[in-house]
Amino acid sequence: GVPRFVYTSSCSVYGAGGDEPRTETSPTAPQTVYARCKVLVEEALAALADHRFSPTVLRNATAYGPSPRMRFDLVLNNLAGLAWTTGEIRMVSDGTPWRPLVHVLDICRAVTCTLQAPRRQVHNEVFNVGDDAENYRVRDIAEVVADVFPGCRLASGPGGDDRRSYRVSFRKIADRLPGFRCRYTARAGAAELRALFEQ
Repeated sequence: GVPRFVYTSSCSVYGAGGDEPRTETSPTAPQTVYARCKVLVEEALAALADHRFSPTVLRNATAYGPSPRMRFDLVLNNLAGLAWTTGEIRMVSDGTPWRPLVHVLDICRAVTCTLQAPRRQVHNEVFNVGDDAENYRVRDIAEVVADVFPGCRLASGPGGDDRRSYRVSFRKIADRLPGFRCRYTARAGAAELRALFEQ
């Protein structure tokens, strides 16, 4: 009996995507159990879509921002937390992988816009959620955090076996969901986290 259903998926489904921006029609290449699960749920929802049940998949960029139960396993939150508590911004990679970022409140805005949109615009559609300007290499995210948390030492790790790297196109959501625009940037998000930590 649910007529509209929004599934919050993840851009991590693109996995080892490389330097070319991934669109909603790009092949997926999940590298983790989490990302494989997201792909399987997306496929199951698409199979259920009919005139009574209208699912929409939102593939969110990597989230950041404060919450009552903070997540520090997300790259910007993690690096900001390390900067504040240790004075060191330590990347677990060499910093070259791509990660698109999106503030948690912009994700909320995407959900609201999806539910307010005419059904025909969002029925059984997939949307990447974020902004083209918010695609970063991990080292660029670390440098943004370093600017907001001055005096911290930047450190990188080895390349390792983690092949996840994906740059993402967000043109479809900008074109098809009028009213949706990201209001936050990584720099604003890092400053928001610093203000929270200072409190």
